Amino acid sequence: MTSRRTFLSILFVSCLAVISWFNFAPAADALGGKLPPLNQLAPDFTLPTNIGNGKLSLSDLRGKWVVLYFYPKDFTSGCTIEARRFQQDLPKYIERNAEIVGVSADDVDSHAEFCDSEGLKFPLLADTTGAVSKAYGSWMSFISVRHSFIIDPNGILRETFVKVNPGIHSKEVLARLDELQKANT
Repeated sequence: MTSRRTFLSILFVSCLAVISWFNFAPAADALGGKLPPLNQLAPDFTLPTNIGNGKLSLSDLRGKWVVLYFYPKDFTSGCTIEARRFQQDLPKYIERNAEIVGVSADDVDSHAEFCDSEGLKFPLLADTTGAVSKAYGSWMSFISVRHSFIIDPNGILRETFVKVNPGIHSKEVLARLDELQKANT
């Protein structure tokens, strides 16, 4: 019984440490790793996708604003809510010359099924090795961490979101996108 209490105590303290680190981690070192710096070129990438010619590069999207969002897993509750909200607001993003791009470690087939199931009309990229998620400080063990980034039409990283609430995140991104676009005119 004593060893079980010790184990539970250690587990509890460890959980508290992780939670407190997550809640108070500085923006440059968020849960998932070191974030790329603001106001510099965003890390470029090319990944397989379920839409279009089968691959998408960040450089393909020059001339548009990009909302690059990382999420843990297709078909999970939070990820489904977040994707649905982005899809609901897709016409607003299109009006703002913005492309939504989702990234997770799921493969292209999973993304295709997820898009079909949820009626998603924006690309989901398959980062099965985690290389792109790592470049954006959004990787933990074997999944992408829920982070989002706004990249301007010149490929410059303008905003980072690390504490994402899937239910309201799209509205937050739209509001910040409006601010950035107004400041850019």
